[in-house]
Amino acid sequence: MSATTETETREGAAAELRKSRLRRRRLRSLPVYVTLWVVGVFMVTPLLYALISGFKSTDQLSSNPFGLPSPWVTSNYTSLLGSGSFWRSIGSSTVIAVGATALTVATAALAAFALARFAFRGRELMFTLFTMGLMFPFAVAILPLFILLRTFGLLDNPWGVILPEAAFGLPVTIIILRGFFREIPGELEEAATLDGCTRFGFFWRILLPLARPALGTVSVLAIVSSWNQFLLPLLVFSEPTWWTIPVGIQQFQGQYASDVARIFAYLVLAMVPALAFYAVAERQLIGGITLGATKG
Repeated sequence: MSATTETETREGAAAELRKSRLRRRRLRSLPVYVTLWVVGVFMVTPLLYALISGFKSTDQLSSNPFGLPSPWVTSNYTSLLGSGSFWRSIGSSTVIAVGATALTVATAALAAFALARFAFRGRELMFTLFTMGLMFPFAVAILPLFILLRTFGLLDNPWGVILPEAAFGLPVTIIILRGFFREIPGELEEAATLDGCTRFGFFWRILLPLARPALGTVSVLAIVSSWNQFLLPLLVFSEPTWWTIPVGIQQFQGQYASDVARIFAYLVLAMVPALAFYAVAERQLIGGITLGATKG
């Protein structure tokens, strides 16, 4: 009987010790949770304010800027959803983002493969030149880029946006992919060569499938960068046919400057595709970055 009591006492002491450790761990992590909640509130509050404001009229915004709509004005959203110009901007942004991403990733993958798996004179110098591209601000190239696009007849042409976006997206894409390609063991390439696989066959059949997390990461980054690009489409497109979402927002704001509620509705609808894409691609993006950090 005394042995049983002693065992129960030890188990009780162990349980209390575990509870104490758990409480201390929660107290240590409390500042992190508080910080996350504060940051989350600061990020979500403007979105909720814009969403609710889109259901108001301009008079309601003036008289009751922080209250709920009374009545709820749904025409701000429905009129935009029935507008051809809004969907044309969505389609234009999608076409340009997909085209620029495909061109960036395909070109950068080939360049990163050569810089990672081939030994030749000047390889590190070439990689340094690509790295220096990260320090080259886009605004500096506005004037020569405009002259170049006009010379080749690419103004008011989607290729006038896709090609420069792909060029400016190459440095960061090459840097990320080169790091992943270099982590692939050389023995794997030697075994593929012995089996009769060419260099390009190894790249296409083995290297790219293994680097799928990295390809997903750079694709997400390229799409987001292209989708948010404002200055280049504004420079290239003078006609509304190919206006992207950022340019459409700027033009819509100028056209309906007095109708603030409708502008809020346009901003909310313009954010929905980007938020939906990020919600779908978040796991791929974080997984690729985490895998790269683990390998590094």
